[in-house]
Parts: sequence; C-alpha cells; structure tokens
Amino acid sequence: MNELWRLWKLFRPYRLWMLLGIVLAILTLLANVILMAASGWFLATMATAGAAGIVMNYYAPAVLIRGSAIARTAGRYGERLVNHEATFRLIASLRVWFYRHLEPLAPARLQSYHSGDLLSRIRADIDALDNLYVRVLVPVAVAVVSVLLFSVFLLFHSPALALAGLGFLLLAGIALPVWSEFRGRAPGRRIADDEAALRTAVIDGVQGMAELTVYGVTECQAQRIDDLSRRLVADQTRLSSDQGLTQAMVFLCAGLSLWVLLWLAVPMVREGQMPPPQLAMLALFTLASFEAVAPLPHAFQLLGRSLAAARRLFAIVDTEPAVIEPDGPSPRLDHFDIRFSEVSFGYPNAARPALAEISLHVPEGTRAAVIGATGSGKSTLFNLLLKFWTPDAGQIRIGGTDIAELHGDDLRRQIAVVSQHTHLFDATIRENLLIANPDATQAAIEDACRIAQIHDFIAELPEGYDTWVGETGVRLSGGQGRRIAIARALLKDAPILLLDEPTEGLDTATERDLMQALDRLMVGRTVLLITHRPAGLDWVDQVLVLDEGREVAHGDVSVVPQAMQSTLLALSPAACGLAERPA
Repeated sequence: MNELWRLWKLFRPYRLWMLLGIVLAILTLLANVILMAASGWFLATMATAGAAGIVMNYYAPAVLIRGSAIARTAGRYGERLVNHEATFRLIASLRVWFYRHLEPLAPARLQSYHSGDLLSRIRADIDALDNLYVRVLVPVAVAVVSVLLFSVFLLFHSPALALAGLGFLLLAGIALPVWSEFRGRAPGRRIADDEAALRTAVIDGVQGMAELTVYGVTECQAQRIDDLSRRLVADQTRLSSDQGLTQAMVFLCAGLSLWVLLWLAVPMVREGQMPPPQLAMLALFTLASFEAVAPLPHAFQLLGRSLAAARRLFAIVDTEPAVIEPDGPSPRLDHFDIRFSEVSFGYPNAARPALAEISLHVPEGTRAAVIGATGSGKSTLFNLLLKFWTPDAGQIRIGGTDIAELHGDDLRRQIAVVSQHTHLFDATIRENLLIANPDATQAAIEDACRIAQIHDFIAELPEGYDTWVGETGVRLSGGQGRRIAIARALLKDAPILLLDEPTEGLDTATERDLMQALDRLMVGRTVLLITHRPAGLDWVDQVLVLDEGREVAHGDVSVVPQAMQSTLLALSPAACGLAERPA
C-alpha cells in the first residue's frame, strides 16, 4: 500500500476540499437515515395515537422530517459539487505532476516506451485515480464514521440489537469488500496493461496502415486488436459480475439484519420493554444504515485498478534521468564556440561504444560538418551537445564552459535545430512558428519566412498563416515543412545552429533552394552540420569523418579520403547547383 501513501502526499494541497466532501457525504447519509427512521416512528406513532384516540403534537417530528429531507437534498448537491471540484483539481494536478517528471526523461529514458503506452499512462491511468478519492476514500471514511454512530444509537436501545446490527454491517462493510478486492486485484492489473497495449496496437495500426496494406497483414493487426479487446472486455465483465453479486449480498445482509432485529425486538415490544413505534423506527433505520456500507465492495474492487494505475505512473516517475542537472544556477555564456574533448559514449546494453575519444573544435561563427554512414555516431554528437545524454568520458564545452555546469533548458535556449524529421504540431502555421518565440510579431514571422523562402507559398494559401497543417504537418510537403523549421530557427535567433540531415529525402531542386535558405540562416552563427550528403560540404570550414564512432579524418573537405568521397559524396556540389563558398 505504499502507492496509497505516496498518492495521499500528492493530495496535500487539496485535503481541505477532500475533507469538506467527506463531511458533506457523512451529513447527507445521516440526514437520509434520520429521515427514514423518523418517518417510520412518526407514521407508527400517528397510527397508534389515532387508534387510541390520543391527541399528540406532530409539529416537532414533522419539522425533523422536513428538515432531514431538505438537508439530504442540499447535502447531496453540496457533496457532488465539492467532490467533483476536488476530483477535477486532483486529476489536473496529477497530470501536471506526471508531465513534470516525464519531461526530464525525454528523450533518453523514454526510448523504451511506446507513445501509446505513455498516452495510456497520462490519460487512462490518471483518470483511474479519480476513483481513489470519490469511490474509495470517501465511502470508507463515511462508512467508518457512520457505522460507529449507528452502533452507538442501537446500543442506547439494546446491546443485543447493537451487536446484531454491527455484525451484519461489518459483514457487508469488511468481509465483502475484502473478497471483492481480492477478486478485482488481478483483473484490475490486467485492465491497466491491456488498455495500454490496446492503445499501442491501435496507434500502430493507424500510423502503419499503408505498410500493413501493402504487405497484406491488415487482418493480423485487426486480429491482434480484437484479441486485446476481448481480453479487456472479459476482465471488465468479470468485475461487473462481481459488482452485481456483492451488491446483492449487501442487500441480503440488510434483509437478514432486519429479520434478526425483528426477531430480537418483537419480544421486547410484546413485553413492554420497547414502545411499538420504535420498532418501525428501528426497522427502517436498519435498512437505511446499510447505505453506509453498500459502496464499499465496489470501492475495494476499484482499488486494484487504481493501485495498478498508480504503480504504472510511479514506474515512470521513479526512473532516474539520464542527465543530472547541476544544483546552482547556470553560468553566463559570453562566447559560443563548441569544443569536444576526448568524448566517449556508449548506449546502455550496446555491443560497442557509439563514440570513442572524439575531439572537435568549432570556433564561434564558423561551420563544421560531421559526416559518416548510418550508425557512425553523428546523431550521438548532437544528443550529447543538447544534453540529452551525458558523456561517459571527456568534456563538451561551449564558450569555455563545461555544459555539465549548465541546466539543460538554459543550454538549449542557445541552440536552434533544423533536422530531417521536422515535427509540426497539429495546429496552424503561425502557432508552429511561435513555438520558437511566443512574443514574435507578425512582421517578424513574415521576415523569417521570407528568408526561409516559404512566405510566398503561405501567402497564397486561402487562410495564410492560419492554415491548419494537420498531424505531423501532413498537409505540407517535406521541403515546405523544413522551410518552416528554418523560419522557426530564425525566430529563435540562437547563436548555435545544429543541422541534422536537413536535405535528406529532397529532390535536387528543393535541396538547392533549401541550402540557399540555410546559408542565410547560418550567417553569424556557430554551425554544426551532420550529413552523409554532399550538399553543404563546400559551405563549411572543417569536416569530421566518423566510422563506427571513431575519427577517420578531420580537416577541410580535401582531407576526406577519396574512397569515402566516392561512397558518401557521390554527387558533387555542382550537381546540386551550389557554388563554392568564397574563401
């Protein structure tokens, strides 16, 4: 139950809301029980008085009954209002809390998680925790307080009645919930896992629909989704069946409790130890008192699902980030040269290191390219420079400052990135551009887009900069998306620019236009380019050639071995329409 304690600590800012909701729930239940008991006593007393021809004051009990009815209605409304407010606040805070713990893990620690699984944790698992307060904590607190009060009330009438009533209340409020929790533990855990697997399978099926169709395996994916759905429905059906059974058992306990009460109380009425109206009052009181324990079996059944969801969330939260941030503030950077000094790094469980003793100095305002085949360690250099991973050995310095002394956010504010995989959010073109600089004016946006050679295209669209780009920018071509990425980098106006295969997958004409836009973007910035394409190599001051994480050659483009040029630089810069950069 360690998860419960950790969640309770997270609920600290909202405990007053929770306490108020519990108090209102208790008062509502007590008002309902008093209404039922007082009504039974009042009706029986009036009948007895009428039969005997006795005049009685019925104003006081009528006021009690009306007051209880009003209190029950007002209490129920107030309880729902407060509990829903508390629940929404809890869920909102849990999502923010989880995201704040999730963000430092990206991208290094999240590579082993599917996006569908993460989505399930953010949405379904956190949503499952709303049951913990409304359907677990509140019913348990109400039941404990109410059963104690009900037992004391019965004790004033007869210890035997109190003992009998308490026994059935405990049977319905403890034995049945324990059995329900035991029965719901495994299905609740499976439901949490199957919901994540189902979302993952559906996302894979939708995103990979073209490939599944081409290879004729759509039926296999559909069968997988169907199997997961059946497993999920089977567990949900079992929980629903158990819930119906436990509710029936609660009503059975209430009925048995009533019969035992009558069996004990009728002789007391016959012998004159109890007035007849009290028998009717106690009978209705007994039936109404089981409202306090009726939600408990379902509450404990949901506890398994809630604890499984909590464990899945804490599994992410307890993950150590790949990069540990410094304790103090980040030093101020005055210069923006980049220096890799004997940097080595290996990914977890990798057969060989991704980088081995790499050294590279890029003076401020100059351009360097890192080339090599896939898997040679080019992207790893970027990941280390962006502080997504920490080097196993060596140092990376910017302006003479070890980046280990910089907070990741402070470091990345000085870096703009243009990559081959430009991510455009499902929003408008303007909103995608404003990510780089939320305060940018329309004039600044248009100037950046003109430099990136995308403004004319946007201006011709019916909705201009308010055009919706679709999920991952599906409504734009690859070249258009990358020009928007260039405009975004211009708006950020960072002193360091990282170019990750910016022309990969583009045709020759688009590549030429994009490189011209990139050339304007690179002016005055410290630039590091990774590529295995020829475009841009005559635009850089130095080249570092990597092979399997090791340095093969380093210098200007002329030092690249002819064999590697024939492999990596099959196309000459002239074939791309690029003029050599003036010395």
